Amino acid sequence: MSPTILFCFVIGYFALLLGVAWYTSRNSDNESFFIGNRSSNWMLVAFGMIGTSLSGVTFVSVPGGVGTGNFYYFQIVLGYLLGYLVIAFVLLPLYYRMNLTSIYTYLEKRFGINAHKAGAFFFILSRTVGATARLYLVISVLQIFIFNKMGIPFAATALVILVLILLYTFEGGVKTIIYTDTLQTTGMLTGLVVCIIVIVKALGTDFGGAMSMMADKGYTQIFNWDVKAGSFALKHIIGGMFIAIAMTGLDQEMMQKNISVKTLKDSQKNIMTFTTVLMVVNFLFLVLGGVLYLYAAQNGISVPSDDLFPTIALSDAFSGTIGIIFIIALISALFPSVDGAITSLTSCFCIDILGLNKKVGTEKEKKRTRLKVHFSFALVFFIMVLIFKAINDKLIIDFILKFAGITYGPLLGLFAFGILTKRVLDDKKIWPVCIIAPLLALMIDMFSNPGWYEAKLHISLGLQNLSDSLFSGYKIGNELILINGLLTFAGLWMISTPGKTAKLQAV
Repeated sequence: MSPTILFCFVIGYFALLLGVAWYTSRNSDNESFFIGNRSSNWMLVAFGMIGTSLSGVTFVSVPGGVGTGNFYYFQIVLGYLLGYLVIAFVLLPLYYRMNLTSIYTYLEKRFGINAHKAGAFFFILSRTVGATARLYLVISVLQIFIFNKMGIPFAATALVILVLILLYTFEGGVKTIIYTDTLQTTGMLTGLVVCIIVIVKALGTDFGGAMSMMADKGYTQIFNWDVKAGSFALKHIIGGMFIAIAMTGLDQEMMQKNISVKTLKDSQKNIMTFTTVLMVVNFLFLVLGGVLYLYAAQNGISVPSDDLFPTIALSDAFSGTIGIIFIIALISALFPSVDGAITSLTSCFCIDILGLNKKVGTEKEKKRTRLKVHFSFALVFFIMVLIFKAINDKLIIDFILKFAGITYGPLLGLFAFGILTKRVLDDKKIWPVCIIAPLLALMIDMFSNPGWYEAKLHISLGLQNLSDSLFSGYKIGNELILINGLLTFAGLWMISTPGKTAKLQAV
């Protein structure tokens, strides 16, 4: 399909987003940017969060992973359900009771300034790396199938996309993103369903027949009962639960949208509605992966897993319509995760690091500071995307989950310690605990999975024999985030003293 035609649709899509941004950002102020004036419609938030949670990585890597991992990813999704229940009925009541703009303010009120800064730092670190990894993957797809053919270099593509994202987020922030995410989630889900229908038809069967063919190949197997495997069912479910708690409930980007809803009850309805839809959508992505591999086998297509979906969707075997739908769906999956990340990072840095909400100054001065931070994070995103391009790592979803397990562990430990205990921390010793615990978790994981790190680092660590003797073949999977959180919790216990009250009464 002509890359010029695809490019025109990309530009048209951006124009639509800019129109929505202009309409929704009128008369916006800092409160609009940070929490949407606490007037967001819960149904729009729930629907838009689907796009934010899934992103372009899910759109490309989850279907691509079916070839080697069957439907095992759905075990993680089942764990998400348990995690979202904790978010809805434990964390959200806390956030609303304290009337928070940044959720990390809780840590300062409970423990002190160092806990607050540590929580914000680990969110900024994890969200910056995770969001730029997602951005890199989708830009790579657009580059291969559109911009390389037009002679446009990768760096220019990344720069233009980030500038366009800035144009529709810098003024309205959360107030705008609630609406643009809804639009983009619609585009993504429409593309998902249409692509499944078209590819099933190309297989010469119906949906039931395609499911039977996938079952014959073993693709539809959901549960893995091999205890030593990284995808063992209980490890995936427990890991998924704590990934949801940490990466949604303790994540400023995700919670920023939730606490923009007017009431706690509506915010809880938002979370549970979002959870239900998310499970269905993730299952459809796995179904899409199955039919893609069936089609690839029928037509002798052999490409890396992350390239499978775009290669088939943009091939000459299909009409131009599915190619256009794929590109629109792909960028619809990309932007909710990037625009929300830049906005939430700006909010976190302004409130938690700079203390903008506490500073004396005019609204105009605070807005100027916020805009500088917003543009600075866009520059950081651009640099990080170029770094990922240099690394050229295709297994992005594995990297994101691994990195999240390391960086969100301190957040999990801090919040759990604050909520589950009434002990008082030595605030000056919080930073060493929050640094040592992730390093210990990283070492444990490295000894358990030396092959993964050797593949990523392209060096031989010589740990396989030691790994076999220490772990007897056991591979740490998504439970890494729980191990990290427990290490942080234990470290915090060691620097704490008994107390019935702290800065804030524990709940």
